[in-house]
Amino acid sequence: VQLQAFGGGLVQPGGSLRLSCTTSGASYVTYAMGWFRQSPGKEREFVAAIDMRGTEIEYADSVKGRFVISRDNVKNTVYLQMNSLKPTDTAVYYCAADSAYRTYSLRRQDYDYWGQGTLVTVSS
Repeated sequence: VQLQAFGGGLVQPGGSLRLSCTTSGASYVTYAMGWFRQSPGKEREFVAAIDMRGTEIEYADSVKGRFVISRDNVKNTVYLQMNSLKPTDTAVYYCAADSAYRTYSLRRQDYDYWGQGTLVTVSS
């Protein structure tokens, strides 16, 4: 299973970006998917998660109301739409897949597969 994340870049405060993460493998539709982020000197933290059907969703409090996670099970892709970006959102963003048939998890240790990360920089 391979995950490839892309869509990061430099954006001004208040701007928007959409991250995408494509997963190889026929079992994608059975995976819960998550987004995490890591800033320099900090631990990797949970951002958002979505169950295999796309009906159960959870967000970190820091992004609730600004970020939207979604998935397309035909394209094997999960998205993270990020709006009203703040400098504190600057981080490397990672997508991850959980193959344990749970609804979703907020714990990074529950995710089996990880993408390579894509850098998001929010700065004027």
